[in-house]
Amino acid sequence: MKKWLALLLCALLVLSCVACKKQDAAEEEEADYSFADGDQYDKIGGELNVLNWGEYIDPELISLFEQETGVKVNYTEMTSNEEMLIKLRSADNPYDMCFPSDYIIEKLIKDDLLMPLDMSKIPNSKNIADRMYEVTNTFDPGNKYSLPYMWGTVGILYNTKMVDEEVDSWDILWNEKYAEKIWQYDSVRDALAVSLLRLGYDMNSTNPDEVNQAKEELIKQIHLLKGLGTDNIRASMINNKAALAVIYAGDAILCMEENEDLAYVIPKEGSNVWFDNVVIPKTAKNVDAALAFINFLNDANLAARNTEFIYYSTPNQGAMDRMDEELAANETFNPSDETLARCGVYHDLGTDIELYNSAWEEFKTAMGK
Repeated sequence: MKKWLALLLCALLVLSCVACKKQDAAEEEEADYSFADGDQYDKIGGELNVLNWGEYIDPELISLFEQETGVKVNYTEMTSNEEMLIKLRSADNPYDMCFPSDYIIEKLIKDDLLMPLDMSKIPNSKNIADRMYEVTNTFDPGNKYSLPYMWGTVGILYNTKMVDEEVDSWDILWNEKYAEKIWQYDSVRDALAVSLLRLGYDMNSTNPDEVNQAKEELIKQIHLLKGLGTDNIRASMINNKAALAVIYAGDAILCMEENEDLAYVIPKEGSNVWFDNVVIPKTAKNVDAALAFINFLNDANLAARNTEFIYYSTPNQGAMDRMDEELAANETFNPSDETLARCGVYHDLGTDIELYNSAWEEFKTAMGK
């Protein structure tokens, strides 16, 4: 009888511990969605039409915002900045906010398509790190029309078991030793930037001779390539199917988590540091909801949750102070000022973009694409 009672008590104790752990886990999960900067949001109501990249926000944050404000969020995904530009220029543009990249923001400002942000309604903008504002000021003077959302770098992801030499230059992507084991990024600006920087030129060069030289070097690289890639690069590198790849830092982090033999570097010649900022088009119908959502996304706790979901770097210093310490200390995720000093942003090339488009078309033709 005593033995049975003892077993019963042990079972109850185990169940109690399990229940406590579940409660603790639930509380921890709830804490992920607590508000660091105040949780008072008016019941704005209406609909908010958002245009953003795919898998570029924690969907549970959208649900939480809807609960807090009574706003119905209609979320549309885009696949390129150029697609977004076409949508924002259309006469029936329905979007209240979107997340374009640096050089496109510069173009949108020139074309007078953006509304200045009312920072008095975005108090959480205080969480954005000063060093982030310094960079975004180069394409949005005075940071008047946009607020940083995510950022990162472009670099080389390489397999340390397949590459037996130091990786510190873009030159290695032209090394015959790694023939058919190299991924080039399928993007006119990124691929040409790699080639221009390798030649010692500005990655925003509008000099026809320099752009032509960069194109010719890309053509010389064709026989070494495994292919041109974007999202498909990740699986290839994780599964040891390639040795080297031009890649975005966020994708590199995901790959390195899955394969400990992978490493990421920003070459000594420099690279691109990119920013995706949030903007409000002049044609926005629900400006109050857009401003509230921007403020919501910049809450320190919620921004930390969001960046840990997306794996791209957050410009939100409040989030950096709260997030996973190992990720925050990761040089790929959070490069040093010294590393960033040799990186730059893409700028709008105006009509000179035709130089790049023409060069890219010739490269694709030579590649048989």
